[in-house]
Parts: sequence; C-alpha cells; structure tokens
Amino acid sequence: MGNTIACCVSPERSPTLPRQLADRQEDYQISTNVRENTGPYLQHISDREEPDEVAQESHPSNHARVSTIFLSKSQTDLQDKRKSNHINHVSHTSPLSKKYSSCSTIFIDDSTVSQPNLKSTIKCVTLAIYYHIKNRDSDRSLDIFDEKMHPLSREQVPGDYSRTDPEHKLIYRFVRTLFSAAQLTAECAIVTLVYLERLLTYAEMDICPCNWKRIVLGAILLASKVWDDQAVWNVDYCQILKDITVEDMNEMERQFLELLQFNINVPASVYAKYYFDLRSLADDNNLRFPMETLGNERAQKLEAISRLCEDKYKDRSRAAMRRSFSADNLVGIRCSNAVLS
Repeated sequence: MGNTIACCVSPERSPTLPRQLADRQEDYQISTNVRENTGPYLQHISDREEPDEVAQESHPSNHARVSTIFLSKSQTDLQDKRKSNHINHVSHTSPLSKKYSSCSTIFIDDSTVSQPNLKSTIKCVTLAIYYHIKNRDSDRSLDIFDEKMHPLSREQVPGDYSRTDPEHKLIYRFVRTLFSAAQLTAECAIVTLVYLERLLTYAEMDICPCNWKRIVLGAILLASKVWDDQAVWNVDYCQILKDITVEDMNEMERQFLELLQFNINVPASVYAKYYFDLRSLADDNNLRFPMETLGNERAQKLEAISRLCEDKYKDRSRAAMRRSFSADNLVGIRCSNAVLS
C-alpha cells in the first residue's frame, strides 16, 4: 500500500513510471529495435566484391561441382557416333585395343593428377578446344583476338578463314609447337584450358575459326606465367612466332586479364576436375594413355612414394591424437601396409 505506483492506487489505469525512467525505457526500446532491424551485421567480403551480373559459382572454371563445358559439348558428337555405329552394327572399340591387368601382369600408365603425361594431356586439351570450336553456339568474338586484324604470321589470311573449322591435328600441332619451344609442363596445359573456358564465360564470347589461335596463345601465355616458377617472357613467344610483335603480345595479355577480371586463381579441386574430365574425354574418343607393365624398378618407386605419403599421414594422425587426447575411449587409426612384390 505504501508504493505509489501500485495498481491499487488507480485501478482504472496502468501504473506510471517517473519521467527519467520512462525516457530510459523508451531509449532502450528504440536501441533494441535498431539492433533487431539492422544489427551489427557485416556483409561478407565475397558478397561485396562479386558483381551481381557474374555468378561465379555457376562457372566450371571456379566451382568444382559444375560440369566442364568441353565435356558437355563433346557429348553431342558422341551420341551421334553411337547412333551411327548402332545402325551400321560397327564396334567403336576393339576388345583387344585396351590392356587389362591380371594376377601375374599389372598395367599402369605414367599419368597422374600431380604429374600428367605431357603428350596425352596436350592431345586431350586440343581435343577439348576442337569440340569448343565445332559445337559453338555462335561466332561472338573481339577484335583483339581476330587473326585477320592481328595476324600471327606474314602469310596472307585466307578469305574463308572465319568459316572453316580447324581439324584436331592442326590445333594439336599449334599447341605442341608452343609447348615444345617454351618447355612447358602438362599441368600448364590443364590450366590453359581452365583460363580458356573462364574467358568464354566471363566475356560471353565463342572460340571460332577466326580467333582460336590468339585465344589459345593468350591462355598459354597466362598459364605459363601463373603456373611455372620460371615463366617465359613475352619476347620469347615472339621468337617462337617470328612475325608477332611484343606490343601486340602485351596488349593481348592486358585485355585477356581484364576480361578475366584478374581472376587467375585455379583451386586444386577445379584442377582435379578438369584432369579427370579430360581423361573421360580421352576414353570416350578412344585416346589411350600409354600403358606400361609394372616392373621391379617402377614398383620400388611406387613403394617409396607410398612410404612418404604414409609418414605424412602418420604425422597428421599423431597431431590429431594430441589434440583429441581428452576424449574418452579414443581408438587410434591403424593403417595396413601395402606389399608390392
């Protein structure tokens, strides 16, 4: 009864607070509403830097879960080949053309995701470029990549250069010459294909007969500088392609980077996806990687590599055990030793 703000003082209305307390309560309600509506929310840097018109998650050169473009473009020809072979009762592959391992003989190829075979990888990459050109949607291009406006040699460009699709052998010869002269690695060829598809998606253009040489040259130039520790200079390519100037190479490289939005990062997952998709492309087109019989020398090398990987795995497992030492009933991971005879 002694409380002045009790309900019994005035039953017709709710109790009132002193003015200072009421002002504080009103300020607190406003501040809580502001925090609920706006809050201390900081937008992630990837959400702020990525433009709305470019959804990088949908690009195969950025995301490992998105299928590569060249593999989807090659399926059109493969389906036609299978239909024609089925109608004509022609076997696409001979059962004796592929080597199979047995209990006494083991066949392995010298191409791995970390050390691909150079010749086979270049064949697969050029085959992917061939399917890009053959099954293109349109002929969208840019002047910097037009071979007639910026020729690579002094020879006159044919009049039908923009209408005749190059054969796979021509593309392979062009890329093989650059890789041999510049002494580039097989990993550089895979990164070249990644940059090529990234350029096509970012710039919304097509690789066609009039621009494929300069696009491939720009992708190789950029991949060699990003991947190799001792990259070649632009003037070195001018010595390989005698009639091109350094200024032209510099301008093409600059515009290539601008069209890529300076995104030259190639995640390991994307690189592995392109490697295995290239192997799938090789199997679909009957391109065999060189197979060799597993001998004693090769078996010893594989055993040495497996021991090195096993030691690294043991070190990591020991570190994980130390971090999880307080867990109850912790059981360590035991690794079985592989025996190669």
